[in-house]
Amino acid sequence: MIVSASYRTDIPAFYASWFLARLAAGACRVRNPYGGKDYEVSLRPDAVDGFVFWTRNLRPLAPELARVAAVAPFIVPFSVLGYPRALDRAVIGAADAVAQLQAVRRDWGPRAAIWRYDPVVLTTLTPPDWHLANFAALAAALAGTVNEVVVSFAAPYRKTTRNLDAAAARHGFTWRDPPTDEKIDLAARLASIAADHGMVLTICAQPEVQLAGVAAARCIDAARLSDVAGRSIVAPEKGNRPGCRCAASRDIGAYDTCTHGCAYCYAVQNRDAAARRYRAHDPAGETLI
Repeated sequence: MIVSASYRTDIPAFYASWFLARLAAGACRVRNPYGGKDYEVSLRPDAVDGFVFWTRNLRPLAPELARVAAVAPFIVPFSVLGYPRALDRAVIGAADAVAQLQAVRRDWGPRAAIWRYDPVVLTTLTPPDWHLANFAALAAALAGTVNEVVVSFAAPYRKTTRNLDAAAARHGFTWRDPPTDEKIDLAARLASIAADHGMVLTICAQPEVQLAGVAAARCIDAARLSDVAGRSIVAPEKGNRPGCRCAASRDIGAYDTCTHGCAYCYAVQNRDAAARRYRAHDPAGETLI
């Protein structure tokens, strides 16, 4: 079993103490986000094939990664976007994020770190030319650190639309969901920049944007975990939505618990409510919230 930690929230950034306590206990309980009963997820070495730490700030968990590796191998899909504060309200700076990814590569090998430039958000603050220049600068900084960059375009989910509309009204910008042909053109140009810096660009769960010669991303990647582990890890493909090529996993996070405040977030309805849930969080509890 691969444990995803987590595409619903940023466990390394905000809930590292809870995760480490549950790792020591050998299990956690997860609230079913779609209704139904809570369920247990084993975190014992005989049950876990690998961990996937989705994050924008690994620092709270980084000093304890040896404890994680003693249980199972891990990979770190790290979102580094360098967006203006109107879009990324409270994330760490891009230079700090790059340094953290470099540390993952140095300490845990070339396959442990993955860069996510995800999602691409088109606004009057971040038009296509801005993305090309910004992506090129980040790619140059991460050259030799990662061999893959995962890209997707912001999807207008209900929470995303609400959050972007609120941020646009607050900061005086506009945003748009560009037509598919514009996305394909921009993705092709980003792929060329990535290749110039020794990286393969993959597209996350958006087959309509797929380009010739550009693969679909496998963000929960059994093959990459196998490379990190030095042994075969087999997991069937079981995507979370149409177009998703991820391997089967169990996610241990919870929606509406991340306080980064990203304006394009699909996992948080309201940052203030998420902050209240974060303050009420019990690091010794069996469930995240």
